[in-house]
Parts: sequence; structure tokens; C-alpha cells
Amino acid sequence: MITCFIRYDIDPFKGDAFAAYAKAWGQAIPRCGADLIGYFGPHEGSATTAYGVYNIENLAAYEAYRARLRDDPLGRENYEFARRERFILKEDRLFLKNLSLPHGPKVSA
Repeated sequence: MITCFIRYDIDPFKGDAFAAYAKAWGQAIPRCGADLIGYFGPHEGSATTAYGVYNIENLAAYEAYRARLRDDPLGRENYEFARRERFILKEDRLFLKNLSLPHGPKVSA
């Protein structure tokens, strides 16, 4: 299993547009085969940094997932929405593997 971290630089005056974009991915990403952890937008600190995070089996599964996402009606609509509204200034993807699994039990205080 690998985790995709998408780092977005967003227009600080178009946070509502990014929130709508994130909400749409909340439907399309799981439907197309990835395990969505979530989309995270500015709260405190930076008003321009946001993240999307999801798990996928491997890079081959990622390529198949991306093809399904491009063909998905909501996926196509969301890509077009981002292109039209231009609230994403920069987007970077990073694939990481969780090295700490399995996690141990939580310690009670």
C-alpha cells in the first residue's frame, strides 16, 4: 500500500471554491478505487496550503484509478471546475509508504 499526498497552493481568496472541489473528490475518488483519507484546507497558519491524501495499492493500481477518474462524470466536471475557476495555483504529488505499520496500542494516561 502506498499513500498519495497532493500538496496544493491555492488562491487565498478562493477557499470556498477549493472546498467545493474537495467535497466533489470525496465522492469521486472512492468510487474510482482509491481509499480517500481526506482533503484538508487552511484553518490556522497558511491560507494558501491544502492537501489531498489517499491510499492506493501500488503504482499500477494508481494508473488504472487515474484513468477511471478521468472517465468519471464527476471527476471530469471537477477537473473542468478547477481549470475554469483557477483556484489551484500549484499542485504536487508525492507517493510515500507507511513505515510504522503495524502501530502499537495506545497508552492510557
